[in-house]
Amino acid sequence: MKNILLFIVLFHYAWAGAQQTDFLRIKKYKVATLPDELRETSALVFINDALFSLNDSGNAADLFQIDTESGKILHQYGTGLPHTDWEALTADGTSLYIGDFGNNTGNRKDLTVYKVHKDSLRKGNSDVGVVAVPFFYPEQQDFSSRNLRHNFDAEAMIFLNGKIHIFTKEWLSAGTTHYMVNPEATDAEPARKVESTATGFMVTDAAYFNQRLYLLGYTKKAEVFLSVYHETNPGVFFDQKPQKYYLGTAFGVGQTEGIAVNSNGIYISAEAFSTPLGTSGQSLYFIPHHQIKTGK
Repeated sequence: MKNILLFIVLFHYAWAGAQQTDFLRIKKYKVATLPDELRETSALVFINDALFSLNDSGNAADLFQIDTESGKILHQYGTGLPHTDWEALTADGTSLYIGDFGNNTGNRKDLTVYKVHKDSLRKGNSDVGVVAVPFFYPEQQDFSSRNLRHNFDAEAMIFLNGKIHIFTKEWLSAGTTHYMVNPEATDAEPARKVESTATGFMVTDAAYFNQRLYLLGYTKKAEVFLSVYHETNPGVFFDQKPQKYYLGTAFGVGQTEGIAVNSNGIYISAEAFSTPLGTSGQSLYFIPHHQIKTGK
């Protein structure tokens, strides 16, 4: 028994050292159960002081403003936009950008970001002023259907320095590639590859705050992680190793799909996660900044 315990202890420290991963179980940071209208919440973003979310494929093309403390829906905006697989939200201060680029099977050729000016949003209004920004990955040559077996899915983006920055969800490599897209493009343009890194998990959302990039995601074993990268040059994040956190498992905290950061701290949303062993409901978490280390 002593030898077994010693092995477990040594394995734990070896794993932690190899991964350079801290433990930050977010279950204790839950602030609210989200309403059923957001069972499949798939993104979070602040535009000014308002927190927005959306649902992914199979749901209405609506945007939701939610309360940061109660998780209640403050406003629900119908957009009437195409909704193949919405997976990400970002903002530039005056507009929201909706990432309709979820691509589980890897065969989409209609990847698009929709730009919606915040002043044009009206509850129940289906005639929203919008600009469509189509793009493609120039490195992708194979468009055969390969469900969850390719590297050209994406669920994360930020807006920075006048550009849309997309971070891929790589099912094969468990890494991410950082692409840049021109928000002024009206015809499909190639996304520009900036950098890549091995995250050790599949990226499901991103946030940028105070020269730091926050990448959220999970592994195929349902382990949930957060990595925080320091911006070493404008729009460059992967030159240094991140501070990485193990947040728990999807069985306990839900399927983490959204992250937003402001001066108060880190907000994470998780859609409901169902297995034969039980169900985790859709949740909103809040982690104060002082609870994590962010490097420089």
